[in-house]
Amino acid sequence: MASRSGFSNRFGFIAAAAGSAVGLGNIWRFPAETGANGGAAFLLVYLLCTVLIGYPIMVGEISLGRRTHSNPFGAYKTLGGKAWSWVGLFGILCGIMILSFYNVVAGWAFGYFIEISFSDLLQQQNFGEFFGAYVADISDNFIFSFFFMVLTVLIVMRGVQDGIETASKILMPFLFIILIGLIFYAFTLDGAMEGVAFYLVPDFSKITIETIYSAMGQAFFSLSLGMGALITYGSYISKKENILSSAAIVTAADFSVAFLAGLLIFPLVFSQGQTPGAGPGLVFVALPGIFQAMGPIAGKLIGGSFFLLLCVAALTSTISLLEVPVSYFVDQKKWPRKWVVPVLAAVVFLIGIPSMLSQGAVSALSAGGFVEYNGAGQSFLDLINDLFSEVGLPLGGFLMSLFIATKWKTHSMTAEISSGAPGYPGSRLEVVLNFTIRFISPILLGIIVLLTIGQKFLGISFF
Repeated sequence: MASRSGFSNRFGFIAAAAGSAVGLGNIWRFPAETGANGGAAFLLVYLLCTVLIGYPIMVGEISLGRRTHSNPFGAYKTLGGKAWSWVGLFGILCGIMILSFYNVVAGWAFGYFIEISFSDLLQQQNFGEFFGAYVADISDNFIFSFFFMVLTVLIVMRGVQDGIETASKILMPFLFIILIGLIFYAFTLDGAMEGVAFYLVPDFSKITIETIYSAMGQAFFSLSLGMGALITYGSYISKKENILSSAAIVTAADFSVAFLAGLLIFPLVFSQGQTPGAGPGLVFVALPGIFQAMGPIAGKLIGGSFFLLLCVAALTSTISLLEVPVSYFVDQKKWPRKWVVPVLAAVVFLIGIPSMLSQGAVSALSAGGFVEYNGAGQSFLDLINDLFSEVGLPLGGFLMSLFIATKWKTHSMTAEISSGAPGYPGSRLEVVLNFTIRFISPILLGIIVLLTIGQKFLGISFF
């Protein structure tokens, strides 16, 4: 264990862990969910879910990683034996499958950055039709997704300090700089303050059971919990690290990016009189129309900068998604990182090709031709997302909470946390976190899993 690599300092870990959490879920999915669920009301519930559910789970994952200095499989096997090691394997599988389609979407974002900045994308007449044709074009998708995977490989192959940590220290500040700069511009537009009001002034009558359910799912997805990424990153930190404060900073950074993304997008949307409830099409369909209305120069500059922001956010996540299975083969199989990384990346890329083809290139894999559930035809990408992200991540969090509560025990977690936080044992925070891990997290995450399976796969309408 002494020769095992790790982060060089606290900032390196926080930057990498925040990069793992921050991704497309913050800048693409969060504004779409917020717009569809009442604006400020959803934001408030999302914040509460992030603090009450996300933070304790994050502390638990980091603690497991540091206690064992191992990947998710090794962590569960060391502390729980073979009977629990499958939970770690399940997390690794989720990471692989999520990366397989996440890289495809990241390729779309990179393609839009290129097409807006250096071509004529903003001259289109119908952005909905353009997006449909764009994602169905396998040649562009293949090239841009391949580029994104290669970039991820080049970073992860350099190792924890020279690759992941160095890249995260550059990418995360860069992400914040672009985001804040775009917000300042958005605030100068006519009608921007209407978007700010929609986003920040809550109408509590819009808080429903469905709003709470959506916010819980978004909080968990956004923080990249349940698949072992933070177990892996936690395994690279020293015993001197204060897990509590580091997890708090990572949680705050993740929420801040999501919050700032909304503070950018809703002023843009309202400045053009468009609806905030555009759903997933908000980024790739509605926003290009907004950038077009800004004029040829401003549109290219602002639109290109936005999709560059999306690419940076996606890259910080693809790095951690690839590192999870890499750490398994390096730790458990003792295979050299220099060839494990490209081989695994090639396998993941191949697994992602059906997702790439499922957006219209191959009708048998696309919505309406592949599988039907949730009252509609679903594509291969939809199915993989629903199985391994929508169900897999909260299920992973549920199993982790169950593991700590029944096998590892909360007093063992307290002992691990106290190394670096000597005042934690006996504190009120210990009482709250232990209670949350033992009771609140398993119950709420179990409910999310059951509701998601019921609604998506069994056709049961709960709301």
